[in-house]
Amino acid sequence: MESPAFSQVKESNTEANMPIVDVFRTYPKQVLLAMGMRLAENGTFYVLTVFVLTYVTGELGKENSVGLTGVIIAAAIGLFTTPFFGALSDRLGRRPVYLFGSVFSLLFAFPFFWLLNTGVEPLIWLAIILGVNIGHDAMYGPQASFFAELFGTRVRYSGASVGYQLASVLAGGLSPLIAASLLASSGYVAVAAYTALMALITVILATETFQGDIYETQEAEQRLISERAGERPA
Repeated sequence: MESPAFSQVKESNTEANMPIVDVFRTYPKQVLLAMGMRLAENGTFYVLTVFVLTYVTGELGKENSVGLTGVIIAAAIGLFTTPFFGALSDRLGRRPVYLFGSVFSLLFAFPFFWLLNTGVEPLIWLAIILGVNIGHDAMYGPQASFFAELFGTRVRYSGASVGYQLASVLAGGLSPLIAASLLASSGYVAVAAYTALMALITVILATETFQGDIYETQEAEQRLISERAGERPA
């Protein structure tokens, strides 16, 4: 069954005919907000799980299996930490949990490389696990609810998807390439600074959506639609 809020929209025949267009018309700020909030989660994730494999083999001279083992362990732990942080956001709010993850990612940017640079395999695994299962998962767990709550009922699915996917291209898609380029030109310090910058942007932008009145958002959205309809020539 549909949610009561969306059922109300269907009954009043006010569904969005072009939801993506309506997203950019009505919620441009929220789209940018979702993109900015995802920078730390998505951008750092690919540094922690993709770029790290190149770093471990190319810079540290280790077998590729060393980095892969750390990523596999982190993935297995993530089966528990991701839903844990999602459930925690249902109790504490989205912003505190999301901020915890982004602040941790910010503060851990340089220690992550310091642990890698020891060349000790358990410490390499620990670096990956801490970065993924604490920093990343604390943001990824509440993210679906967080982004959905940014948008009104008529365009909620489209709005959350647009913000999510655009950030995937700009953050996750480019971060391994940017990190590799920075490593080649300036060393690991530049990569750590880049990772910290992505986390800082998310820290600045994180807002709160938890327990907001979904019907108030819906009514405000409908008023805006009515006002725009009144501006059109008959």
